[in-house]
Amino acid sequence: MDHVDKIIKQWHQERPDLDVEPMEVIGRILQLSQFFLHEMNKTFSVHGLNGAKFDVLATIRRSGAPYGLSPGDLMTRTMVTSGTITNRIDQLVKADLVKRTSNPQDARGFIVSLTNKGHVLIDRILNDHVKTQAQLTAVLTKEDKESLNSILRKLLINLRSL
Repeated sequence: MDHVDKIIKQWHQERPDLDVEPMEVIGRILQLSQFFLHEMNKTFSVHGLNGAKFDVLATIRRSGAPYGLSPGDLMTRTMVTSGTITNRIDQLVKADLVKRTSNPQDARGFIVSLTNKGHVLIDRILNDHVKTQAQLTAVLTKEDKESLNSILRKLLINLRSL
């Protein structure tokens, strides 16, 4: 029995009229999310970052050469607000991990690009991040992961259409 099983058992005793099966799924997903974030943040902190800064660097890195995005693209791809992305960019510029350059397609805008230091750092962190994620999911077989990914994808696609 896990913690969610205990909660569900209590609800079955107190409110047998309720169908709390969705609570089991959501409760476990929330607990896993909190645990995963905690463990991944430990990995980021070893390198002097937090999850928010990692997210920006990783988003730029995975965008491909020349490893630069507009603030609007960063906002869309990281799903944060304008003020939040501006603050993150400012912090990363101060740390010399990203730089702002003029946007050749929009004279009023700029591109946020990885510096050499930022590129080296994000690649080093990515190696550790992937190892952390592998450890977190090590109990699952390849088939378990494929099945879980399929189920979670189905849930996410459905919820986005609401």
